[in-house]
Amino acid sequence: MKCKRATDARKLDRKALESLRIHAVQQVLAGESPEVLARAIGVNRATLYRWLNRYHYGGWEALKRRWPPGRPPKLGPEQMAWLARTVRAKNPLQLGFPFALWTLGMIRELIRERFGVRLSEVSVGRLLRTLGFTPQRPLARAYEQDPVLVERWKAEAYPKIRRLAKEERALIFFADESSVRSDCAGGRTWAPRGRTPVVPRAGARFSLNMISAVSPRGECRFMVHEGTATADTFCTFLKRLAAGVDRKIFLIVDGHRIHRARKVRALLKAMKGKIRLFFLPPYAPQLNPDELVWAQVKRRVGRQVVRDREALKAVVLGVLRSLQRMPEKVRSFFRAPECRYAME
Repeated sequence: MKCKRATDARKLDRKALESLRIHAVQQVLAGESPEVLARAIGVNRATLYRWLNRYHYGGWEALKRRWPPGRPPKLGPEQMAWLARTVRAKNPLQLGFPFALWTLGMIRELIRERFGVRLSEVSVGRLLRTLGFTPQRPLARAYEQDPVLVERWKAEAYPKIRRLAKEERALIFFADESSVRSDCAGGRTWAPRGRTPVVPRAGARFSLNMISAVSPRGECRFMVHEGTATADTFCTFLKRLAAGVDRKIFLIVDGHRIHRARKVRALLKAMKGKIRLFFLPPYAPQLNPDELVWAQVKRRVGRQVVRDREALKAVVLGVLRSLQRMPEKVRSFFRAPECRYAME
C-alpha cells in the first residue's frame, strides 16, 4: 500500500522548506528509514538523500542556505542512497566479505570497491550516523532455532493464550531459571590507556541459583536456592507462586525437562487447574521477558566485590526485591524488541 503524501515540498516557501529539511534529517538521525520518511513527507527520496548529503558535508547551516561552492563531496546523494540500502538489507557474506557483521573497515572497503572513493574509518562512521545507523551489539540466535515456530508463537500461539486467559480471568507469568557466579564481571570501567584494570575477586568461586516469574502487569515473584534446579525445586516454586493468589495462573516456560517431569505433572493435577503450563518454542530464550531479570541481577553482581556466599545472596536478593517494588521496571522488560508481543 502506498504512503499518502503529507505535503508537497515544491509548494513550500524558503523558510518552511528549511524547516522541513532540518526536521527530515533529525528524523533520519533518530533512526527513521530515509525511504519511508521521503514518502511520508512528500519528497523524492533522491531529494532527501541530497539533504542528508548537505548535512553530512556542511552541518545544519548547509540545510538553511544554498550549497556553497567549493570542493565537491566525495559521495553524492545516489551513492549515499545505495550505501544505506546495502547496509540495511545485505549481509556482508553476500558481498564476499569473510565476516557476517558490518564493520567500519568493511564499509570503507565497500565504498572503495564500488565508487573508487577512499575514506577514513572516522569519515565512514560519521557518514553512517548521518544515514541513521548506530553501532549496536547484535542479538545471538541458536542455529537450532526455527524462525517459523518463533513467528507462529508471536502471531498465533501467544494471542490464543492471552484470549484464553481473559476468558478464564487467569494471570499470565513468564518464568525461567538461572544462576549467578561470584566472579561474574559485567559492564566496563575507566582505566589508564594500555593498563587493563583488575577486578578483585575471591579465590574460591561460588554460585547461587534462582527461579523467577514476571507478568506483563509488572509483578515479579522469585525463589533463591542452592544446588542445581530439579523437578522438586520447580514444584516448590509453583506452590509458592500459587500461594495467596485467588486466580488461575498461566505460566509460560521453556521446554526444559524439569518443566515436563512426572512430579510436575502430578503436582499440576493435584492443584486442579490452579496453574497451567505453556511452552515457548525451542531455542528461543529471547521470547521470554524473564531473561531480562537475570541480566539485571548479573549486571549488579558484576559491579560488586562479593567475598562469600552470603554476600552474593544478599546482593541477589536486594536486586530481586527492588524489582518487586518497581512494577514499571518489570513492565519495561516486556517492551524489549523481542518481547513486545507479550505486552498488555
